[in-house]
Amino acid sequence: MCSKPVLRIALIAGGRSSEREVSLKGAQAVKKALEALGHRYEFFDPATDLLALMQRAKEFNCAFLVVHGPGGEDGTLQGFLDSIGLPYQGAGVLGSALAMHKVLAKQLYRLAGLKVPEGHAFTKEEGFEKARDFAKSLGYPVVVKPATQGSSIGLTIVKQEKDLSEALEKAYAVDNEILIEEYLKGREITVGILDDKPLPVVEIIPKASETFDYTTKYTPGLAEEICPAPIGEELTKKAQTYGLIAHKCLKLRHYSRTDMIIKDQELYVLETNTIPGMTETSLLPLAAKVAGYTFESLIQKLLELALRERR
Repeated sequence: MCSKPVLRIALIAGGRSSEREVSLKGAQAVKKALEALGHRYEFFDPATDLLALMQRAKEFNCAFLVVHGPGGEDGTLQGFLDSIGLPYQGAGVLGSALAMHKVLAKQLYRLAGLKVPEGHAFTKEEGFEKARDFAKSLGYPVVVKPATQGSSIGLTIVKQEKDLSEALEKAYAVDNEILIEEYLKGREITVGILDDKPLPVVEIIPKASETFDYTTKYTPGLAEEICPAPIGEELTKKAQTYGLIAHKCLKLRHYSRTDMIIKDQELYVLETNTIPGMTETSLLPLAAKVAGYTFESLIQKLLELALRERR
């Protein structure tokens, strides 16, 4: 590490999405890693500091993004950084936008030959009636979630028709478009990609809730994360292949993390994260650790991948 050149990093975290606090928490871990690596960094919050970053862009070698949700993970921030000539790790504008929109991502997964849960998208303008009819035809339980949010925000597992309206209101409160999907009861796994290569598979076992929801994701001790996942060699290779296919069909680069469900020995792809979390409970750093990366060496690797993009 000592032989690496000292870099000037614009550390970008915060933003205005509902995942702001998770972003800031992850930034604290990245700050410590950057300090351990000997790099210089300055913090910028997209909610308040983009003008200052634009004016000072030439002072930095690259940006490091720890921003989640709309405005940070959907291509908006990536387009801004492209326009000021500041390279960054992770997906570009197109890949970020595609992965963030769960409906479009599902269509691309299908075209690439991946299995996905059956579902349909609805807008606020279509009202509740069409959504209610579709949920009934699908059969309960169903999953209701916003089309463009992360961290399971706005997601509900609806077990009875009487609870659907409340779930729709919850999802529509954070998005104008929602997705109703069949509920697949099975083992939850996630596959990280680093430098376009699969990492060891992680199995997630929630302890206090039925799903890997927001609270479970970010509260230490509420879920057990097992890596490598004890799912057998054949299923492991298939999951890693699916993760790489998802990464490529969404036009991603550098790294990503794709969540899946195992049901009856079949894999179903749920969604792909283009800026995986960097908190102490985050899954991609765990998989990278099993693959031989310390947290600091993971951050260094991502910086090097960002610098590849400098034109």
